[in-house]
Amino acid sequence: MDDTSQKIIDATMSLVRDKGYVATTTKDIAHLAGVNECTLFRKFKNKKDIVLNGVAQEKWRANITPDIFQNVVWELQPDLEMFMTKYMERITPDFVNLSIGLRAPQLYNETAPMIMKIPQAFISSLVEYFERMEQMGKIAHTDFASLAMTIFSSTFGYTFLTASFDRKLSKVEQNEFIRNSVAVFVKGISQC
Repeated sequence: MDDTSQKIIDATMSLVRDKGYVATTTKDIAHLAGVNECTLFRKFKNKKDIVLNGVAQEKWRANITPDIFQNVVWELQPDLEMFMTKYMERITPDFVNLSIGLRAPQLYNETAPMIMKIPQAFISSLVEYFERMEQMGKIAHTDFASLAMTIFSSTFGYTFLTASFDRKLSKVEQNEFIRNSVAVFVKGISQC
């Protein structure tokens, strides 16, 4: 990809993150990229084409894959803290805002599969972890998909609300939230 195309993609993705897809105009993109608006249409078919090219680039994805959750020690508290921490390291407020912008109806069919890869990787990795912990005799059998959704929902909720409201909603720091949430979760599992 040439430098001009990359500048256009970076400008577009930044604007979608900050303003949303619908509010982002090709005039805004050209201005931020430092190019003429005609250049956009020589390089790409339309605004949607620019965004889809951006989504295909690793730098505009959170890169949540099952391999980031492999550092387990087979103890619930530190392992679940690791899951939550790894997610929160990659799902920054900027990425949350970009993913909201990528949900515009004009893009949703094309961007939804990319966005869904993030929770799918987290949840499937956690279910596999719980199944292995059961095989090792460390936890009892239960609905592991529901347990994984509970941890994911808590992790996603904190990340989303922090991205949306900064520290205005809660003053609880990320590490404290992770530690306390996992402690409550582990206590609940051990009583099953």
